[in-house]
Amino acid sequence: MKRAELDEGSIRIEPYKHPTGGWGSLRSIIGKAEAEGMIRSTVWNQLRRQNKPEGVMCVSCSWAKPKKPHEFEFCENGAKATLWEQTRHRCDAGFFVEHTVTELLEWNDYDLERTGRLTEPMKYNPASDHYEPISWSQAFREIGETLNTLEPTSVIFYASGRASLETSHMYQLLARIYGSQNLPDSSNMCHESTSVGLPKSIGSPVGTVQLEDFEETDMIFFIGHNVGTNAPRMLHPLQAARKRGVPLVTFNPLKERGLMRFKSPQNPMEMLSPGEGTEMSSDYYQVRSGGDLAALTGIAKHVLEMDDKASAEGGRRVIDYAFVEEHTSGFEAFCAYLRETGWEEIEKQSGLHRDDLVHVAKLYASKERVIANYGMGITQHRRGVATVQMLCNLLLMRGNIGKTGAGISPVRGHSNVQGQRTVGISEKPELVPLDKLKELYEFEPPREKGRDTVESCEGIIDGSVKAFIGLGGNFSRAVPETERVETAWRELDLHVQIATKLNRNHLLASKATYLLPCLGRMDRDTQESGDQWVSIEDSTANIHGSFGSHPPVSDMLLSEPKIVAEIAKATVGGKAKVPWDEWVGDYAKVRDAIERAYPRDFAQFNERFRKAGGFHRDIAACRREWRTENGKANFIAPGGLDADPNVNTDRKNVFTLITLRSNDQFNTTVYGYNDRLRGINGTRMIVMMNTGDMARMGVSAGDEVDLHAAADDGIERKPVERLRVVPYALPAGDCAGYFPELNSLIALSHHALESHVPAGKSVPVKIVKSASA
Repeated sequence: MKRAELDEGSIRIEPYKHPTGGWGSLRSIIGKAEAEGMIRSTVWNQLRRQNKPEGVMCVSCSWAKPKKPHEFEFCENGAKATLWEQTRHRCDAGFFVEHTVTELLEWNDYDLERTGRLTEPMKYNPASDHYEPISWSQAFREIGETLNTLEPTSVIFYASGRASLETSHMYQLLARIYGSQNLPDSSNMCHESTSVGLPKSIGSPVGTVQLEDFEETDMIFFIGHNVGTNAPRMLHPLQAARKRGVPLVTFNPLKERGLMRFKSPQNPMEMLSPGEGTEMSSDYYQVRSGGDLAALTGIAKHVLEMDDKASAEGGRRVIDYAFVEEHTSGFEAFCAYLRETGWEEIEKQSGLHRDDLVHVAKLYASKERVIANYGMGITQHRRGVATVQMLCNLLLMRGNIGKTGAGISPVRGHSNVQGQRTVGISEKPELVPLDKLKELYEFEPPREKGRDTVESCEGIIDGSVKAFIGLGGNFSRAVPETERVETAWRELDLHVQIATKLNRNHLLASKATYLLPCLGRMDRDTQESGDQWVSIEDSTANIHGSFGSHPPVSDMLLSEPKIVAEIAKATVGGKAKVPWDEWVGDYAKVRDAIERAYPRDFAQFNERFRKAGGFHRDIAACRREWRTENGKANFIAPGGLDADPNVNTDRKNVFTLITLRSNDQFNTTVYGYNDRLRGINGTRMIVMMNTGDMARMGVSAGDEVDLHAAADDGIERKPVERLRVVPYALPAGDCAGYFPELNSLIALSHHALESHVPAGKSVPVKIVKSASA
């Protein structure tokens, strides 16, 4: 791809010593508005409506929306997402006349999306190598005709996480009526380890913490998540807790500014003060990549040791035995595992000292209400499921699930990625009310398990997948094995993308390729019954209404529900009793349909979803009801401490690569080349290294190195070349660089056991000086 970001004159790398938020955040937003020509735009009115009861829900992260929002209830990355969607630039038919697809494949991610909003439906013409306009009716007819020539089990229906609950429910119905259970989504790439691990531990696939719990908590864990970049609005409840003196204990391989200092842009006095804002972490431990499983085991082990001592001395017990006896199973076996596990192995695997873990254990034992937040630093490892369950074990020891001010809090990524699962986007038949759908719509749903993201990639590579329908996203860029997936993609019979902006996945032309532009969430969506509301679910399982008011960028755009309905009518019309046209005319009728399919979660859906703060789904674990097979919360011992077994990483010649996002991106969307919070400006082609490792390797800051995949699977992969070395505070043997540029180094087989989440936080690589260096 074109490497325009490697303009030597624009590269500036220096430590960032300022707080997260503050003036740096405001300057970044203003800079992005200027770059998009939107300083005087009405988009500022959109931002004032963002994440408010009568407004639009942010298209960026999925963090909770408060009942009483701030005047400006948006963060730096949320503002960037809004500016990016509402840009003045247009990627219209004229653009595609000027550029061939072959030429565009040489552009980088930033330049592709910066071309602007797509304006009309397009079809790829292999004879001219151009995308060319096509009418909506012809596109739908051709797509339906092609789908009906294919075996349904060979077709992938992917959902990115952006689409509303209404669209998502319609989309999964389309797939299942067609006969496909292949409904992978963004969860497969990030929090599937949560969705697999939590149900066995507490009977819920989602967390138990609400915003209000942060006001009552005594202690907070923050593990494997960079809040400053990935969910900045979460900094507000964390800051409020810290100002009350609540300890916040962080485990993360990298020192991240968002978990060190924060100055709230919502507080004028704080912004004007000369200080560095609030100290966010009371304790910050740089656990080695994958070391969280061992660290959590060490904390739990010392909690048990303290309890044993209290028992022997007749003191107050540390473990909440009343809770354990009434609500849990497997405790004795778990205790046996802790007693058998040695401190030497815990220290080796975690990279931390015993004294540090003992300190945290004592602190934890002294608090009554504890929240544990975590992100993909836990889930994207080979044993991500076991690590999620180990965190549950620690909370269960002291009854910290199912009470106010306590609980487990997986911090999800993309807006509504959690909600899509709630309404049927899943490849797992046991997670979907198939019998209810059969009854409601008079069709026979497929019953076999469908393909998840990893299995979809495997099918694209081996040729068993024949078609791909994408509801948003940049699938090929987000997944492992980028080069192999892209090469095989051209052999698909059908490739359809429902999108707002151009990205690299759209340029992978198959035998028939369609680009279908849709309204964005901030766009006014007018249908037969009037202007429409949609709904989304946030990371705390609250359902919110969202109302777009911005004029659409083109009168040729269709809404996502409309596009899904028209594909359905062209493909499965008459095969089930689904009132597609009625639903498109009034989305309230889709919400009624969701309520019928999921009555426990969505009772009185239309009456409740627009209220301030939304309404909470029925998460039984919040009230200590355990929807597990045995009706109990379960202690589950991991059976070992290595979070990434079968990975040949010696941390001397083979390093552990942690892939991460910059401050100037969200998922695969790159807003620019300034990772302000890490002090890396003007480039994304970098590798962060421990200074001791640099000295041992004989490289200095600014030197160029190549990263070679070191997966022991016999597959040759191209190295990622000419990465600039950046000294950074991270454990010896670990290195870090940006997703998605380094995804090609991740072996498709290198995924979490049970959940199949690509293990992007523990990629074995070799670092070699570039030949040009």
